Amino acid sequence: MRDALQILAEARVIAVVGASRDPHKPAHSVPLQMQRHGWRIIPVNPYAGDELFGERVYASLADIPHPVDVVNVFRPAADAPEVVREAIAIGAPSIWLQLGIVSPEARRLAEEAGVDYVEDRCLAVERAVGGLSLT
Repeated sequence: MRDALQILAEARVIAVVGASRDPHKPAHSVPLQMQRHGWRIIPVNPYAGDELFGERVYASLADIPHPVDVVNVFRPAADAPEVVREAIAIGAPSIWLQLGIVSPEARRLAEEAGVDYVEDRCLAVERAVGGLSLT
């Protein structure tokens, strides 16, 4: 299994489940920061409208018509197992639960599927600490 920095260093496309239009929420500011550093951000939220971060918004992971490298989760821990199932179904190689989100069931599902898994860590913090940027 790859560690957090390896996942980010090798990723180019990040699907953000629970992406928010509200600029005061981490589910907006974190993906925006990752986008500014070169990652393509694909917002996934059935209530976020048609476009966010200059990208089309998808209602579910299954609706994304191209591969993603990381599924980043900004949803409550209780929702994480279902998101992991959806991520596995689309063939995502890694799943990342944001800071404060922990789910033993989601971890078990990811491990059983051989998918890289990170939980309770912030993409933007890990990017900054590792000095990573694609731009």
